[in-house]
Amino acid sequence: MTEATSRLDLDGNNVSPLTICMIGAGGFIGSHLCEKLMWESEHTVLAIDVYSDKIQHLLEPGQAWSSRIEFHRLNIKNDPRLEGLIKLSDLVINLAAICTPADYNTRPLDTIYSNFTDALPVVRYCSDNGKRLIHFSTCEVYGKTVGSFLPKDHPLRQDPDFYLLSEDKSPCIFGPVEKQRWSYACAKQLIERVIYAEGAENGLEFTIVRPFNWIGPRMDFIPGVDGPSEGVPRVLACFSNNLLRGEPLKLVDGGVSQRTFVYIKDAIEAVFLMIENPSRANGHIFNVGNPNNEVTVRELADLMSEIYCKVSGRPMLEVPTIDISSKEFYGEGYDDSDKRIPDMTIIKKQLGWEPRTSLPDLLHTTLTYQHRTYANAIKQAISKSIASH
Repeated sequence: MTEATSRLDLDGNNVSPLTICMIGAGGFIGSHLCEKLMWESEHTVLAIDVYSDKIQHLLEPGQAWSSRIEFHRLNIKNDPRLEGLIKLSDLVINLAAICTPADYNTRPLDTIYSNFTDALPVVRYCSDNGKRLIHFSTCEVYGKTVGSFLPKDHPLRQDPDFYLLSEDKSPCIFGPVEKQRWSYACAKQLIERVIYAEGAENGLEFTIVRPFNWIGPRMDFIPGVDGPSEGVPRVLACFSNNLLRGEPLKLVDGGVSQRTFVYIKDAIEAVFLMIENPSRANGHIFNVGNPNNEVTVRELADLMSEIYCKVSGRPMLEVPTIDISSKEFYGEGYDDSDKRIPDMTIIKKQLGWEPRTSLPDLLHTTLTYQHRTYANAIKQAISKSIASH
């Protein structure tokens, strides 16, 4: 933890303290961003969420930053207090979203309403009241790459032009409507278009963030321990849950999909630069990812198994992974994106940001946290389950 000092922007100017209305402050990204804002700046946060567990440590009274963070427990759906809080702020950061792939199939309407309908008033209030907006979108807006439509052995599949995803050039290609997995991506893309149009027509100052798999401590939930027992979290928490329980990791459709992963602390540095450098960030869409940390989901499973054995001192399972079909795992209507590599040209040029943490390092940090936080609780849950049978 570093003491907050006078901060300079990238052009050497003093950064004035801001009042930031953060919607979704209690989530994974919000909790890390709130920590950095409290520990390293003089900015004030009006934290909005329905849950505060992940930021409870920041809300305890009597801390150096206690006067700079207020928690407002509200659901942004039709809550009249929302516009009032936006009016009190200089900057609005919208992190609220349903963003778990298992939900795109089983709760497509909630997914669309959460990511489009519920975000509309936020955009409108910012535009009407002259407030700057940093909106969190997703790398899913790109859909499938052009390369995914080429034959499997086609030489052009190796050409970066066919899979590198660029904010201002890459087409956005989705699967058919019956593949409800794309409900999330389409909702996110449409709200991006609304924000962009508000900027063009009404002068809204905005920045759009497209995260490429931000991972680290506090990401998602461990089913039955700090989340619903029947829920399916994203890949890192799914694999962590299997490792903690001593179960094989389930590889959907063979785990051949390719992904890049970036450490949450690196990604939060990028967001900080956007907050404090509006002249360089306004009007831009930024990919935030780490193209150097690219693996297949199967490679991720192998690496996590290996690192978890070191962290926990447990032996490797005889059968570390099992294959499962996407239909069996996610249900009807699932479709997958293929190779997703972020082009980092724009964020590097505008903000000078580059990720630093390697995949083995970020997995070691995260799995150490998961083991310390959950291993005993899972052991007790398994013992209770055995006793009740």
